[in-house]
Amino acid sequence: MKNSLLTALDAIYSSCIWIAGLSIVVMSLIIPIGVFARYVLGFGAQWPEPIAILLMVIFTFFGAAAAYRAGAHIAVAMLTDRLSVLQQRACRIAVNVLMLVVSLFAVVYGIKLCLETMGQTITALPWLPVGVTYLPVPLGGLLTLLFVLETMVFGPQTGRAVVVFDQQVEQAGT
Repeated sequence: MKNSLLTALDAIYSSCIWIAGLSIVVMSLIIPIGVFARYVLGFGAQWPEPIAILLMVIFTFFGAAAAYRAGAHIAVAMLTDRLSVLQQRACRIAVNVLMLVVSLFAVVYGIKLCLETMGQTITALPWLPVGVTYLPVPLGGLLTLLFVLETMVFGPQTGRAVVVFDQQVEQAGT
């Protein structure tokens, strides 16, 4: 059971990385199209900027979830490194509990935001409901919540083997 759960979380983690990476790649392709249309063709395309903003939001929330799981998030360890082992453990527990609270907030209020804005549209993209553009908030919060629970139950992902594309890759311990 534990191995299958960790394998599923590895797949979710890999998906987060791919989604975040593809978002950056597509955004990097869309922005030059808008610049080209404005300065070479002489008209401003309305769709590149809102699509690029949406892709940046997707990158941010999915990338943040992956970064949390990988232990690659911003962490100021100057203070905690000087604490006793017991105090360091207490700080890790406090951080995980606070991350649970933040993740739950993103999920609950992100869903409310999506539902309340589903009837609105973006002027430049009338086919796209505003609520859809906010979906990365609760989805990213849910993924982060999963990874926080994983850390609390199984310990940090760093130092464990991760299954990526059906191959086991050893993670460097930190």
